[in-house]
Amino acid sequence: MNQHSHDPAGLRARHRAVLPEWLALYYERPLELTHGEGRHVWDAEGNRYLDFFGGILTTMTAHALPEVTKAVGEQAGRILHTSTLYLSRPMVELAERIAALSGIPDARVFFTTSGTEATDTALLLATSYRRSNQILAMRNSYHGRSFSAVGITGNQSWSPTSLSPLQTLYVHGGVRSRGPFAELSDADYIAACVADLTDLLQQTAGGVAALIAEPVQGVGGFTAPPDGLYAAFREVLAREGILWISDEVQTGWGRTGDHFWGWQAHGENGSPDLLTFAKGIGNGMSIGGVVGRAEVMNSLSANSISTFGGSPVTMAAGLANLGYLLEHDLQGNARRVGGLLIERLRAVAAGLDVVREVRGRGLMIGVELVRPGTDEPSPEAATLVLEAARERGLLVGKGGQGGAVLRIAPPMSLTVAEAEEGAELLADALRWAQERLRDG
Repeated sequence: MNQHSHDPAGLRARHRAVLPEWLALYYERPLELTHGEGRHVWDAEGNRYLDFFGGILTTMTAHALPEVTKAVGEQAGRILHTSTLYLSRPMVELAERIAALSGIPDARVFFTTSGTEATDTALLLATSYRRSNQILAMRNSYHGRSFSAVGITGNQSWSPTSLSPLQTLYVHGGVRSRGPFAELSDADYIAACVADLTDLLQQTAGGVAALIAEPVQGVGGFTAPPDGLYAAFREVLAREGILWISDEVQTGWGRTGDHFWGWQAHGENGSPDLLTFAKGIGNGMSIGGVVGRAEVMNSLSANSISTFGGSPVTMAAGLANLGYLLEHDLQGNARRVGGLLIERLRAVAAGLDVVREVRGRGLMIGVELVRPGTDEPSPEAATLVLEAARERGLLVGKGGQGGAVLRIAPPMSLTVAEAEEGAELLADALRWAQERLRDG
């Protein structure tokens, strides 16, 4: 056995020596996760954790799901790679299922290897279809780490450059409980955001390509507008012929419980023109993609292929994973168990002034932390809770402006007992962190 095999500090030093400084690691003592099963993972030192983050919402069904592992192994034993230049049965089969589930009429599907690449593709399609590089994006948004995706990111923590091939205009509406319209009722909030959008369109050169929006903002801290906001936006956009791109990288496949896609909470005026997906569909295998109206999807006037998008192995994983998700009604489970988890966390939060808000739906829950006694976001509190939860055997994520929001997104097969256990562990971590902050 390698002498470094159980030495996280040694592995961290090697990480630092060979990987870029901006590739951040969670925790004071970073974890090396070596295996997982169901909703649990183990580190190199043999500690077991309840996983409430799923590798950034990516282990969607369960760790080491036998159906997915088997499908990957069998496909790998036949052929690993062919590219999009050859017919691929698994790719066609998964595309058929996604097209049918998408809610988009006459849909076409293009597979990529990540959500970032899916964003890139959607931007390429929208800007070439509309002959415009003007994009409307939401404040507090995040759509990936590529050059074009960073150019539509409304979140300072994730914007390393202002250079961009796009002209981006930022719209109000992604954050309900902060900002200039926070005090309004839901109906008035939507009306104010629609007025802002209408006014913003007067500032453009005309012919804006698209609005891109996450129905629930992921990196932004699991914030969302009232239901129906994007439907109201769509009315304004449709008058101008502007496309609506729904970024479903984190909200797709039933995670929000109430809907299979996040956009369905805003569906009164029809489906989006383009929808991007990734993360959960592969349960850890790298799959991303775009599904959209044929007219837009077919609009590229030059050659385009994907070497790794739609690879036989990832498609086999996606098919097995999606099949499992639908057969076991994991959307229903996310709704039921997620509802219980939100209730438990709200009960805990009621007695703590380090928690400003518990929000979300299904198994996509954000806990926004503040300096006790203030309304000021506290990244310090989030870091303390992250560490304290880990010590107690629970893994959670963080996000939001400045990183003051805990992000809770367990695999969608989470049981009631695991939800209650996780809520207890988190409650304990929150109470401990509040005491620490109080003592200064």
